[in-house]
Order: sequence, then C-alpha cells, then structure tokens
Amino acid sequence: MASKIGLGQEAHPRPTLLSDFILGSQDGLVNVLGILLGLVAAGSSMRIIEVGALAALAAESISMGAVAYTSTLSRRKLYLSEIERERREMRETPELERDEVRVILRKWGYEGDEVEEMVRRIEAKPRAWLDIMMAFELNLAEVTPQQPRDSALVVLGATVAGSLVPLLPFLVGLSRVTATLVSVMVTGAMLLGVGIYEARTTTSAWWVSGGRMLLIGLGAGFAGFLVGKVVGVF
Repeated sequence: MASKIGLGQEAHPRPTLLSDFILGSQDGLVNVLGILLGLVAAGSSMRIIEVGALAALAAESISMGAVAYTSTLSRRKLYLSEIERERREMRETPELERDEVRVILRKWGYEGDEVEEMVRRIEAKPRAWLDIMMAFELNLAEVTPQQPRDSALVVLGATVAGSLVPLLPFLVGLSRVTATLVSVMVTGAMLLGVGIYEARTTTSAWWVSGGRMLLIGLGAGFAGFLVGKVVGVF
C-alpha cells in the first residue's frame, strides 16, 4: 500500500513539468504571433514590429515564470497545511480517519474482513496512512521544495523559446510579407509539434492534441491580426 502511494508521488513531477513546458511554449508562440500579426495588420514599420515583439517576449517570459513560481509555491503551502491537519485528525479522531480509509478500500474492491485487516496494517504504518489520506481522500499530490523553482525555470525557458519562433523571421532581414508568412507557417508547425509531443506522453491521439493546439494558436493569431486591422483603419 505504501509503495503504491510512493510511486504515485515520485511520478508526479514529470507530468507537472510537462504541463509547465506546454503552458510556457504555447503561451510564447500564441502571444507573440498575435502581437506580430496585429502590428503587421496595423501597418507598423519593421522597427516597431521587432521592438514590440521583443518587449512582449521579455515581459511575458518574466511574468509567466513568476506566476508559475508563486502558484506552485501556493500549492506547496496548501499541501503542507493539509498534512498538518491530517496528522492532527489522526491523533485526535483516529476512528473517523479509519472510517475514511475503509471507504477508500471499499472503492478499491476490498470487502469484509479484508477491509479490517488492511486498516490494521495501514494504521501500523503512520506514513502510509498519511499518504493514503493525502492522495485518495484530499486528492493532493506532493509538492516538493524544489518544484516552485523548477516550474518557474521550465515555464520561463519554454516561454522564451516559444516566443522566439514567430519572431525570428522578422529578425533575419526578410520582407514584411515574407516574414509574416514564414512566421505563421513555422509557428503552426511548432504548435502542431507541441501537441504531438503532448500526445506521445499522454493518452491523447496525436491528431487530436496537435490539431487542438494548432487551432487555438492560429485562432489567437488571427484575432490579433483582426485587432491590428481595425486599429490601422481607425
């Protein structure tokens, strides 16, 4: 029983970092593409387009990294407070906590004397008891001390990398029209790639995950283009 909980907690950082990578890369790709298309549609000069996109890259990357850090730190604080509460309840109301373990065990298919035998075994291992309550009663995964830092770094790096993809065609001397077309194509390919990578590490079909990512990204970019067009007209 304890090993089952332990394995679940050890595996938790990987999906968390995966979601951080997807969050940062998608945010960078979508936001900078939308800004670029908006500035192009508004008739801005290449100088304004480059400066605006670079400023957005810097601000968005730092902001996303900071949000990832503070939100993960908040989850850790919540996790630690719930651990203390569960420990207190295990000391002060042990029978109530045993009943909650029984409910969990019955959901897993244990019946009759099996339940009571498992409850006695779990109660004899306080760490296993606590892990079960945290994971299966409260549905809280462990947040390690280094996770806020790791999450911030992954989101920051992924946002920077994602932001550079649509911006690079504008920095290599291409004409505005050519840079715009290349930016849209390269960004679309990267969004599709991120979606496929997500599908390979989850249970999603690659065409569903990739298509969803592509649709969201290019849809946001088109929205930026429309806003820029309206601004340019008026």
